[in-house]
Amino acid sequence: MIISTLNDLIKKAIADGASDLHFEPQKSDALVRMRVDGLLQEILKTKKEILIQLISRIKVLAHLNLAEKRLPQDGRIFMKVEEKRVDLRISTIPTVFGEKAVIRILNKEASIKSLEKLDMFPKELAEFKKMLSKKHGIILVSGPTGSGKTTTLYAALQKLNQAEVNIITIEDPVEYSFEQINQIQVNEKIGMTFERGLRAVLRQDPDIIMVGEIRDKETAKIAITAAMTGHLVLSTIHTNDCVSTVGRLIDMGIEPYLISGALIGLISQRLTRKISGETYKGRQAVFEVLTIDEELSRLISSAAAKDVLLNHAKLKGMHTLLENGLQLVASGITTKEEILRVMSE
Repeated sequence: MIISTLNDLIKKAIADGASDLHFEPQKSDALVRMRVDGLLQEILKTKKEILIQLISRIKVLAHLNLAEKRLPQDGRIFMKVEEKRVDLRISTIPTVFGEKAVIRILNKEASIKSLEKLDMFPKELAEFKKMLSKKHGIILVSGPTGSGKTTTLYAALQKLNQAEVNIITIEDPVEYSFEQINQIQVNEKIGMTFERGLRAVLRQDPDIIMVGEIRDKETAKIAITAAMTGHLVLSTIHTNDCVSTVGRLIDMGIEPYLISGALIGLISQRLTRKISGETYKGRQAVFEVLTIDEELSRLISSAAAKDVLLNHAKLKGMHTLLENGLQLVASGITTKEEILRVMSE
């Protein structure tokens, strides 16, 4: 019963396009919820005893320690569902009501979007393509977790993937596999961090480097140095908008002159739910794209305030996330309430 119940829950989550499946102990019972279009929805309410058995089954499949319930654990499961290969990333944590598990669903056979299918408006798409034509420098994509940053980077890699260039990525996790791109999986348990991986990559004669996320000063510093020494670097960073990314790098301890010398462009994005009749169904990305011109580079180098950078960006024609979001509202694709919700993330 437990085996079939877990299989059914996973199948339902995949069929409904869920990104995550949560197994949550409560005070007197338990919940299973899945995240669809960015929001969680309950799919099962059950007894705590059943949840414990479901989580035990998950841990067996992921080769985790069944006896250890006091410490977090991470693992992965590869399985076929409806003849499709699915990669399931497992995370468990102890809570006051018992052990909780989350399954992140990565569909290995899902098609990678092309640049043209990212939902960018023509102006932003043209700017992004121009950024990607550069031979060196760094392009940073920002936004909260689950905003589609990896999808954008993968679309860029697909565009850049040519026989004459050496592309190496450092990811956590590797979500999709590319032919003739060398992809490295971060594994902090054994010391394979973004920083260590990036140092090693630079000795592998790369033309293009994709770093899954810039989390700390050392990774940022190496990535920017690589961008200034003949490499095209793509990465993500957690900031609210394009201009905030500059401040975030400075807060990490990167000198403004290094930032201005390396940056090609900045992208910020969110995923908003589409309106379909009286309900929401599916998601659409909304973007903010900022190309670094000579004047903006000078302002960054002089550590200009955020509002000064933003004013210049607007003067040179940048449309903000909110402006592009409201354009989607005007086109009937989504609602103002939905745009305001994702802007607050």
